[in-house]
Amino acid sequence: MLTPSTEIEVADLIRDHASRKTPLHIRGGGSRAGFGNPVAVETVLSSSSLTGIVEYNPAEMVITARAGTPVAEIEAALAENGQAMAFEPMDHRGAMGTSGTPTIGGLFAVNSSGPRRFTAGAARDHLLGVRFVNGAGEVVKAGGKVMKNVTGLDLVKLLAGSHGTLGFLTEVTFKVLPVPKTAATIVISGLEDEQAMKALAAALSLSVEVSGAAHLPESVRGRFIGGKLPEGAATVMRLEGLEASVAVRSEKLMAAVAGLGPVSRLDAEETKALWAEIRDVMPYADGTARPLWRLSMAPSQAWKLVAGLRLRAGIDAYYDWQGGLVWMRMEADPEAEVLRHGIRTLGGGHATLLRAAPQIRSEVPAFEPQAPAVALLSARVRAKLDPHGIFNPGLMVQGVLS
Repeated sequence: MLTPSTEIEVADLIRDHASRKTPLHIRGGGSRAGFGNPVAVETVLSSSSLTGIVEYNPAEMVITARAGTPVAEIEAALAENGQAMAFEPMDHRGAMGTSGTPTIGGLFAVNSSGPRRFTAGAARDHLLGVRFVNGAGEVVKAGGKVMKNVTGLDLVKLLAGSHGTLGFLTEVTFKVLPVPKTAATIVISGLEDEQAMKALAAALSLSVEVSGAAHLPESVRGRFIGGKLPEGAATVMRLEGLEASVAVRSEKLMAAVAGLGPVSRLDAEETKALWAEIRDVMPYADGTARPLWRLSMAPSQAWKLVAGLRLRAGIDAYYDWQGGLVWMRMEADPEAEVLRHGIRTLGGGHATLLRAAPQIRSEVPAFEPQAPAVALLSARVRAKLDPHGIFNPGLMVQGVLS
């Protein structure tokens, strides 16, 4: 493993490997090891020694850090000033069964975004600037410390979610927001999936500013917050803000959904624990390699896909993002073709295989196959940024839709 401690060292190492057309496995702290299609590369280039907060101005709510800085270090510095990353990045270690250290560069490299995604945006929406080394060993700076209009190729947004296939991140600059003073969660018990999606849609149409909307079927309900949720499937909605505001909005929301089923309320501590577990997919942090899918679809269609799959395969699932994000664990076969065909039939979306046994990972594309035009564009972009194809070859093998 190569662990350079400066950007110059990173550039020298990449330039050397590029000259020999020798591939590199780009990695952060290893907390997502085993994700994606297998990378048959012996040499790992890690950002784990590129650490430290470069600049942090709480008044401007902007922070710059080297890519290998542990997320925990960033969170601690922000917490001292009552701030946080509003996009709630997921900690993958439980679901992936790893023991690595989540890094800030790795977080943006996979565009990790949690329950607040549908209101606060994804990780890439908070990323203001990056420094990275491309596949030719050249140091590139993109973006800055303020949001502004972008013309041409937006390299900042392009690097976010590229999984180390376009460049080696060395530094990131991103915006942060104040931590809400308090929070509460309203729970409707006993709804079926279809009823829950309608209830969540109705709740989000109210002027109560729901910041988290999830549905936890009975099969997973007991695995959250130590089984403290009321009996029956749990449809949960989070409210955040000032204490008086949360109290008023909670009463309004509870009154609006009272006719749908038994309604209860979780306090701030229970709310914090619940949404952290929803974010980190705790029901499926089971120490197994059973296939785990992350599906993104229209909320009105996702439950239909789950219902159809339940008729033909052993699955377990729950919903986030108002029903638009589905976490699905398969009991045996990943059923990739059936699942992806179902997504296309129901209007489209994305299916990412987050976890699976090595043999399955070598056979099933981890990412959604691309349309021919998109695949061609992706290939051209990669050829520009990584002309010798040395970054994580094979990791994001997606195939092309026929």
